Amino acid sequence: MPKTNKDGSAKQSELPSTIKRSSKKAQRTYAHTYDAAIEQYDDEERAQRTAFASLKHTHEKVGDKWVAKKEAGPSDERAEKGGLNDLESAGGVDANATKEHLLWRARQLDVKGRSRMTKAELVEALQKANDRATRKANER
Repeated sequence: MPKTNKDGSAKQSELPSTIKRSSKKAQRTYAHTYDAAIEQYDDEERAQRTAFASLKHTHEKVGDKWVAKKEAGPSDERAEKGGLNDLESAGGVDANATKEHLLWRARQLDVKGRSRMTKAELVEALQKANDRATRKANER
């Protein structure tokens, strides 16, 4: 099912909930990539993975929505390697960001104990905080 309207805008009824709560740019990025991937691969699951991979290149997950990154680029080791691989995804957290940036995001999401965490621990804590925020938003 196409994710874009004839005018190129994203179809709200076809978007995942976290993307619906995100900027128009994030919605367009996801929708256009999904539509191109479904045309190329004819596989919904692969198209969805491709669309999220594209979105993660320009946006990071913050709480229950996607926010533009200052610099586009792979968000974690799995994205850097590309394709199908056995590496773990950071679930939308920009694991390649500086520790200072991760601490700033952790402050925004009120992650407890953040000042004593390593960069890897911050990434994991942000993933959990994002998952909690998404669950809470979906309950509304």
